[in-house]
Amino acid sequence: MNNVININSLSLGYGGKPVITDATTSIDAKDFVFIVGKSGSGKSTLLKSFYGEIDVDSGNLSVCGVDMKNIAISKLNMLRRHVGIVFQDYRLINEWTIEKNVMLPLIVNGFSKAICVNQAQKLLKHVKLLHKANKYPLELSGGEQQRVAMARALAHNPVLILADEPTGNLDDYSSEVIWNLLRSAKEFLGTTVVVVTHHIPSTININYRHFFIDEGYLHEII
Repeated sequence: MNNVININSLSLGYGGKPVITDATTSIDAKDFVFIVGKSGSGKSTLLKSFYGEIDVDSGNLSVCGVDMKNIAISKLNMLRRHVGIVFQDYRLINEWTIEKNVMLPLIVNGFSKAICVNQAQKLLKHVKLLHKANKYPLELSGGEQQRVAMARALAHNPVLILADEPTGNLDDYSSEVIWNLLRSAKEFLGTTVVVVTHHIPSTININYRHFFIDEGYLHEII
């Protein structure tokens, strides 16, 4: 699959109020993409459309070969099995251990318990949290919770990772862990990565594409 995301004259909004207007571009396999813009510019709205949380108002959008316009729930659930999502507010399950939170995409995909445990432990080691595998989310700091969320997003080896301000409120150490994992996913697993952020970190050491949203319009900086 060469084009992971195809956008053609895409418009998005809420209750008839436009947020994204007439966006057209494509994102290819193994691209590392930053989408920047002011608060309220529509960055997160665009990202949400990529995993079906926001409906397409007009135009066309396909993600991993799936037409997102009027998409059926069954088809959306299948798509999400190939996508890893990192939310700014973590969205961990507080009643589950850290290890089980990381297992979630694997459980949904029907993997055996042995595979789930092995993958979760491997990823928790990568995010420097294996020693807290049996803790619960509310026992961790915000930075630690986001590192768990990052591990969960990678658990099922997704084709595409979508990250919404993944380091917005994190300490320097946790931010570095997150960026290193995203870079490694692109370089070593061939994952396509799309990150919404207020600013691109100066320390990121990777070739990337840079989009910005201004007054609802999407522009690429070449």
